[in-house]
Amino acid sequence: MTFRKVRSRNTDMTEGKIFGRFIAYVLPFMFTNLLQVLYNAADIVVVGLSNEPDAVGAVGTTTAFVNLIVGLFMGCSVGAEVVLSHAIGKKDDEETEKAVHTSLLFGLLFGIFCGGLGFFMAKPVLALMGNDGKLLELATLYTHIYFLGLPLIALTNFSVAVLHAKGDSRTPFWVLTSAGILNVVLNLILVLGAGMSVEGVAIATVAANAVSAVVLLVKLAKDHTACGLRFAKLRIHLRTLGKIVAIGLPAAIQSCLFSLSNMLIQSSIVKVNNTLAGSDAAYQPVVKGNSAGTSIESFLYTSVDSVGKASVSFVGQNVGAKKYSRLSKFIRISYMISFVLGVCLPALVLCFRNPLLAVYGVHAAESGLDQIAYETAVKRMIIMFAPYFTIAFMQLGAGILQGLGRAVVSSVISLIGACLFRVVWIFTVFSFKPSLEIIYLSYPISWTLVAVSYFIVIDRTIRKLRLWEKREVPKPDDPVSEC
Repeated sequence: MTFRKVRSRNTDMTEGKIFGRFIAYVLPFMFTNLLQVLYNAADIVVVGLSNEPDAVGAVGTTTAFVNLIVGLFMGCSVGAEVVLSHAIGKKDDEETEKAVHTSLLFGLLFGIFCGGLGFFMAKPVLALMGNDGKLLELATLYTHIYFLGLPLIALTNFSVAVLHAKGDSRTPFWVLTSAGILNVVLNLILVLGAGMSVEGVAIATVAANAVSAVVLLVKLAKDHTACGLRFAKLRIHLRTLGKIVAIGLPAAIQSCLFSLSNMLIQSSIVKVNNTLAGSDAAYQPVVKGNSAGTSIESFLYTSVDSVGKASVSFVGQNVGAKKYSRLSKFIRISYMISFVLGVCLPALVLCFRNPLLAVYGVHAAESGLDQIAYETAVKRMIIMFAPYFTIAFMQLGAGILQGLGRAVVSSVISLIGACLFRVVWIFTVFSFKPSLEIIYLSYPISWTLVAVSYFIVIDRTIRKLRLWEKREVPKPDDPVSEC
């Protein structure tokens, strides 16, 4: 592998040393995704500086519902990335062009649909989750503004999917870095300067994503390869769309099911809050502490999840090129990387938990509501961080299965091993002993169940693919579909 190849924006993942190629690709990918998380983190931190005591809890309590809606088009963007990476691996320029233009137009249209759906569902769903009074009012305001900008957010994500599929993880990194800085600046101007609250951080997030979408589309329009955007060619190719939906829809359902189970957990957290502090407290301490802990954990999650999401393109390109031995080696290496991240990063965060929580306005106190918020955040971090390598394995397994084209299997496993398990857990174990500890324990247990199941399916699939390769028999066009 020459220096020129390493420095190239587009990474051919079917050639070269696996570890070096993947690390060169995954690091910008990881930083890009961390910047996406920074949007929400910046919202929570800055809104905590406002004069509205319920603002932090309001933004935090919307996370599960927002992720439910966003998960619809995020799953479909995974489908676009897989279809495009397969076409690139086959070096099929015609199919590549169709995949690019179908993906971008579909992303915009689907973003409009999801935005409208989220806007009209926001208030009743948030109320159903146990929010009321001022908390409900602020949470609804935040989500309404956010969902109005969702088409632009969807377009950003589909553009990033196209760039990732062709091995370019650096352009999204630089674009979203700039957008992240803009988001923080706008947050400070609108909240501290203009005296806004949750509406200010929502406007800032939408504006930053709008800038990202424009810049990424311009970048794609300047690309003169088969992956480039030609506005005159924007149309829906039904056969290509069918492939995208076939892979993306199960991934979207998987994401939504996770969000639904998390919404149930969020409503249970609100119940615990009302027990400890009362619904008429000056602010919701359990909700605030959980929001702070969730925001910190989101940086860890994004780091380990990036390895899984990056594996989609790596696996997809090698499946398209029918390099199954190389694929097998990659899987071993990626599990090693996930384990190291899943152990080291949580340990580091736990060591610095107090200064990190202080950023969100959560401090240790001798008693009172502040102490309840602090204890909530610490409980969440300790219980969930100790076995965090299990979620690293789970997200990696999901990415590998999606790259293999086995998104349906991934969704079924997630439904049973995570979503259904958490629902049953809330209505059984939590009902007998309603506490934060019981709520948080449901996460690592479900991660382990899903991770083990994913690994078994991946191992069986790779064995079949390598068997075809060793026998040197004519291989089907899409061998994964036969597994």
